[in-house]
Amino acid sequence: MALARVVSFEGINKDRMNEIKREMDEGDRPEGVPATEVVVLHDADTDKSLVVFFFDSEDDYATGDATLNGMPAADTPGRRTSVSRYEVVTRMTM
Repeated sequence: MALARVVSFEGINKDRMNEIKREMDEGDRPEGVPATEVVVLHDADTDKSLVVFFFDSEDDYATGDATLNGMPAADTPGRRTSVSRYEVVTRMTM
């Protein structure tokens, strides 16, 4: 069963999102985050963002969650407003 960790942020402007994209495009996978995929969404009008990490198992989720929760606030894209855990029911690429 796949799991998703959905994190919401606020206070992220377009310049910061461009910086994050550049870092993600150039960087390696964060150590301790065994996610299979990450999706970053941004609403430039409200300076809000959602980040969705997908994990293949409970163990991978627990490892990634602990690592991400332990990150310094300066390493996050903005002010974290919520973290939620979801079961991935279905996925489709079109």
